[in-house]
Amino acid sequence: MPRFPVPGADLAVEISDEGGPPVVQLHGLTSSRSRDRVLDLDLGRGLTGTRLLRYDARGHGDSSGREMAEDYRWSSLADDLLRLVDHWFPGEQVHGVGPSMGAATLLHAAVRAPDRFSGLTLLVPPTAWETRPAKAEEYREAAVLVESRGVDGFIAAGRDRPRPPATADAPDTSPDVPERLLPAVLRGAALSDLPRHDDIARLDIPTTVLAWVDDPSHPVSTARILVELLPRATVEVVSTPGEVLRWPDRLRDDVARLT
Repeated sequence: MPRFPVPGADLAVEISDEGGPPVVQLHGLTSSRSRDRVLDLDLGRGLTGTRLLRYDARGHGDSSGREMAEDYRWSSLADDLLRLVDHWFPGEQVHGVGPSMGAATLLHAAVRAPDRFSGLTLLVPPTAWETRPAKAEEYREAAVLVESRGVDGFIAAGRDRPRPPATADAPDTSPDVPERLLPAVLRGAALSDLPRHDDIARLDIPTTVLAWVDDPSHPVSTARILVELLPRATVEVVSTPGEVLRWPDRLRDDVARLT
């Protein structure tokens, strides 16, 4: 498996080269390429005829990382993304897809380098702006919990939280982050927010926003504000696992429409 060096980490990368347009796929907080497949969030499984780049964010999955919260800010993860795009697809525009932290990373990268993206498919965008401070405090408390009770304590604390109905069929999984890095990863998320409204409003990039209901960590309000801000965005809000299973078709249609 290729390794891609970035400051403070080596990223685990895989590319499926079937010719055609370049696509880069990200994952969510404490997840990875392999965990997103288990959770039915691997939208790239529905693609053919593309050059699909998947990778694990620093500190996640098979990628390495440091015990430094700043490394895991969404703006820092956007630096890593742009380095990958410049290396694997120099001079080309790519279509970006990812859930939650991955969606946030894509937005930060697009604000910084809008000419590098042909389109975006953003899944379950996370808490942002007015809803972010409360979530950031939860992440800081979770980091302390991991330090005092370990990953098992972290998992146990979240076991009784109600699931969004769209994830009712998802299996139980564990964070795909080493225990020694998890507090820094959580504190990095606590330091993060989506770009400012006016910066997002300048993104003239075709965008599909996919959301689900009844998830305080990924509120529909974030998705709707993004669609109001982005000049060329549409939104789909779902409530069942069956509807989530159709999301790979949405990505396929997004990529095909742009090519």
